[in-house]
Amino acid sequence: MDIVTFGETMLRLSPPGRERLERATELEFRAAGAESNVAVNAGRLGAETAWLSKLPDSPLGRKVTATLRSQGTTPDVVWSEDGRQGTYYLEQGGEPRGTNVVYDREGAAVTTAEFAELATDRIADAGYFYTSGITPALSETLAETTADLLEHAQATGTTTAFDVNYRGKLWDAETARDGLEALFPDVDVLFVAERDARDVLGREGKPAAIGRGLADEFGFGTVVVTRGDEGALAVRNGDAYRQGAFETETHDAIGTGDAFVGGYLAQRVDGGSVEDALAWGAATAALKRTIPGDVALVTREEVESVLAGDGADIDR
Repeated sequence: MDIVTFGETMLRLSPPGRERLERATELEFRAAGAESNVAVNAGRLGAETAWLSKLPDSPLGRKVTATLRSQGTTPDVVWSEDGRQGTYYLEQGGEPRGTNVVYDREGAAVTTAEFAELATDRIADAGYFYTSGITPALSETLAETTADLLEHAQATGTTTAFDVNYRGKLWDAETARDGLEALFPDVDVLFVAERDARDVLGREGKPAAIGRGLADEFGFGTVVVTRGDEGALAVRNGDAYRQGAFETETHDAIGTGDAFVGGYLAQRVDGGSVEDALAWGAATAALKRTIPGDVALVTREEVESVLAGDGADIDR
């Protein structure tokens, strides 16, 4: 197994086009979750992936696993008689209205998931274990489980990757910083949006300085700072590698960060360098923005087409 991920996957309900929720008469129905998005995205690009979680033994829970399996990853879940299937409602809107997300996830079965009941043998056999800052924000139990899984992965020789992925609707910045930094000693590869590095982790300076500072303080092997329209930067062994963003026509921006991570990790498990991985992440993210839903349902050939003639620059 190349990559194993852990986290919550919800059902995304959204009115077609840019219709308002309050007057919608129909809703699109999709599975969506940061960690399963990454598993699917990397799986589409050739990696062997699995997603771990806990779901209600219900038609809605089975909808999630059926969707993920059809999209290219292996779900390995604990089925629960208690708890519910989390959902969220997405209302797309242009400026100045913007896009609005309404969560309905309280009491979800996943919030009670414990280390001992999960398929941790998959993590021990994987090249990478990935989760994000969304998961420990959902419950005290999940904060403990996330810590236990990261520690287990490192103890068994599996490289750990973690995306800060801050959500202000789940916890405030100060609480998030304390919770995240408690996990960092067991993280090998950190992904962080530049805005989260500044607003949540309290970092200052240029992106390369942010990456180097985090790597020095917490011992990360690699820090990837994503910068939206400015592309991304990775720091590894003191060197900083820069990758620009690809031009894209945005149809649905949700899941862009997960597409970047999926593309990056897929290239790393395929033997690619950090420079290669940055380029694959940026290309996958650009393609995702053209696709409705949270997942980058793309092919290697499409990513390679976007990549033609582009690469990352190294700053030593």
